Parts: sequence; C-alpha cells; structure tokens
Amino acid sequence: MEKAIMIEMMTDGALAIPKLLLDSYAEIGLDEAQCMMILQIFKYIKEGNAFPTPNELAGKMSCDASQCSNHLRELVQRGFLDIVQEKDGSVYSESYSLEPLWNRLMSVHMLSRTQHQKIEQEDALYTIFEKEFGRPLSPMECESLTMWMDDDGHPPEIIKAALREAVISGKLNFRYIDRILFDWKKNGIQTLDQAKSHGEKVRGRFNVKTPARQGNEQQRKTAPFPMYNWLDN
Repeated sequence: MEKAIMIEMMTDGALAIPKLLLDSYAEIGLDEAQCMMILQIFKYIKEGNAFPTPNELAGKMSCDASQCSNHLRELVQRGFLDIVQEKDGSVYSESYSLEPLWNRLMSVHMLSRTQHQKIEQEDALYTIFEKEFGRPLSPMECESLTMWMDDDGHPPEIIKAALREAVISGKLNFRYIDRILFDWKKNGIQTLDQAKSHGEKVRGRFNVKTPARQGNEQQRKTAPFPMYNWLDN
C-alpha cells in the first residue's frame, strides 16, 4: 500500500519534457544548469506561473537566487528565452516565452534531417555508379563524386542524368561525365527538364545534315538516340 502511494506521488502531475531538448541542448550551446533552468521555467509555465522569480526558481534548484538571475539574464541575452510584456487595461504583466528555444531546436532538427537525407542520397548515388561501372569506385572517383555535389553544387538527380548520358553515349568514364556536368553548369542547367531540353538542342546542332550527308544517310536507319561527344564541345 505504501509503495503504491509513493509511486502515485512520483507520477502525479507528470511533465512531458520535449525529447528534442534533452537530445540537443548541448548541441545548441546550453550546459546542464541552463537546461535545468529552462525545464523549471517550462514546468512553472505549465502550472500557470509564466514569470517565476529567481527566488522561486532557486527553491527548486541547487543554485541560489543570484545565480538564477545570472542564468536568466544569459538565456535572454543568448536568444534562448524571451520576456514578453502584455497590457491589460492599465496593468502591465510580464511572462517568459520559450519560443526562441523551440525555434532554435527546430532549426537544428531540420538541419540534422537535411544532412541525414544528403548522406542517404550520396550513398544511393555511389551505389548507382558502382552498378553502372560494374566495380567499386576508386578513392579518386569517390572524391570526384563528392566534389560534384559539395564544390560544384550539382544535385544528385543531375549527376545521375549525366551518368545516363555517358552510358547512352558509350563513354562510361568520369572525365566524360565531368565534361557533361561542366557544360550543363555553364549553361545554367539545374533540372532534369532543362538537361533534357539542352541535350536535344546540342544533338540537333550536331546532327544537322548537309545535302551530301543526307544522301548517304538515307540508306542508314536513324539512331533512336543521336549521340553527341561532350568532350568536343
């Protein structure tokens, strides 16, 4: 019976602490004391006291009121905490807002998710290249892939399109793919539609037929994918 009462006391009024805060507080520049200060403020806000005093906070922590004041001032100065003023008739009231903290945490979360997606895209790209080449990529080829993405800013889908272009042209090597990407970047190609349109354009110029060529080529079946040597442009 006594054990059940103790468990009820510990779980009564449980506070749902944002997991993202516990996972990322150090990453955004908070130490343990500051994180605990924020959790205390979060608890007070949930209980209806949106502006706890340093003395109230000190009563729940191992630091004194003066130290709590310093923590609060630093949290405000560093953009983790806001003090909001509201007017109700002639009466002004103040409250703490944790919105700056939530925004900071969301930015870190979005950046982390973007980086994770980028790693997944890079891994998939390496796999596609190794499948087409029929072998593991060399360290130099891996470095070229990384440079195309990080230094030149080519999206993975554009790099895959350049790989397909090299496969169709029967020139499966990194120098040829690099030349395709160089030409596309020079011409402002950033999407698959633009790459397709540009490819049709350059092939059209390459396959302009003179009368002599027309006579000879009437006897040959037109290739479904006219080739273009990107190394010659």
